Amino acid sequence: MDTLVERCGGLDVHKAQVTATVRIDERGGQREQHTQTFATTTRGLLALVDWLASWRVTRVGMEATGVYWKPVYYQLEDAFETWLLNAQHLRNVPGRKTDVADSVWIAQLVAHGLVRPSFVPPAPIRELRDLTRYRKSITEERTRAVQRLDKVLQDAGIKLTSVASETLGVSARLMLEALIAGTHDPDVLAELARGRLRAKLPALREALEGHFRTAHHGLMIAQVLAHVDFLDESVATLSARVEQVIAPFSQQVQLLCTIPGVGQRTAEAIIAEIGVDMTRFPTAAHLASWAGMCPGNNESAGKRKTGRTRKGDPWLRKALTEAAKAAARSNDTYLSAQYHRLRGRKGPAKATGAVRHSILVAAWHILHKQVPYTELGGDYFDRRRDPERETRALVRKLQRLGHTVTLADAA
Repeated sequence: MDTLVERCGGLDVHKAQVTATVRIDERGGQREQHTQTFATTTRGLLALVDWLASWRVTRVGMEATGVYWKPVYYQLEDAFETWLLNAQHLRNVPGRKTDVADSVWIAQLVAHGLVRPSFVPPAPIRELRDLTRYRKSITEERTRAVQRLDKVLQDAGIKLTSVASETLGVSARLMLEALIAGTHDPDVLAELARGRLRAKLPALREALEGHFRTAHHGLMIAQVLAHVDFLDESVATLSARVEQVIAPFSQQVQLLCTIPGVGQRTAEAIIAEIGVDMTRFPTAAHLASWAGMCPGNNESAGKRKTGRTRKGDPWLRKALTEAAKAAARSNDTYLSAQYHRLRGRKGPAKATGAVRHSILVAAWHILHKQVPYTELGGDYFDRRRDPERETRALVRKLQRLGHTVTLADAA
């Protein structure tokens, strides 16, 4: 087997230690292997860098192990060509599982070019990614807190969410605070309604009549509201920091926002996950494959089987799914037409997946060419059809239903 890298290293990374193997293949056929274990503290990693440099290593491969690969990768990326490798691509022969054997196997795969590096964005994008992911987690936690609030109200027999459209709207918040303060009279609570909710006063009075106990339900709702307020403040703080970090990429954000269904936060999430340098993905198809937005290949004995999509980036999938569902509700757009065209035949899930793929492909072209989104129109699929062929098909359908069809050209 050809040796593509004469001096390379393989790292088996763990939480407290990293086992490193240096593989040297000389042109004369001689081979050397040296293995040593280092701590994953900063001092230990600096010693690892010096040790690899002493053997004049040019490329280092390491397995992506949880989050433990990050300090090792960040320490090595400036000194060597560092490859982060997918653990699924590093299967070894069963029965040979040791730290040393794993590091030797990784070094061998790197030397022969049998693995490909994973996409690791540059430092500014990594910082943005940490912020957007944490903000998304806090937003999801806020949603769970609001659901807990509704559970407490249901336990108390308060059907406020059946009348008010927002669980934490202005009117609902005033009523909840009054309940916590000890006001249980439905008439008094209903009078706290504001705006259009005052048109539902009779339904509100009936919904607010329950068995609310301040000592129990009031305590729990007060804690949930305090938690929601804290999460709102955290989201606001993170959003302000995201605006600062993403400022150098403001033009790309504006271009991505021209895609139907893509808003400010979705554009920020897309850039945080795939970056702005599309040279890392030779084509839009490469990006879709990396993100797990296209079917996999599963063929055996000449038979094509169902190819599941790979897992891909779950954070990118969430952002694109939200954008696809928003685009499906837009008016007179290509993405909306694509969704409704597929929903009847393949169901809403696969239709959403197709729109999700289209948005990602559009994002690649937008970031690659630095141009805004070009709308094809809601009648794009209708314009692609042959009018004469469509006419003949409709005539045959009417004839099968028992009608006599006479065609006349419109004025």
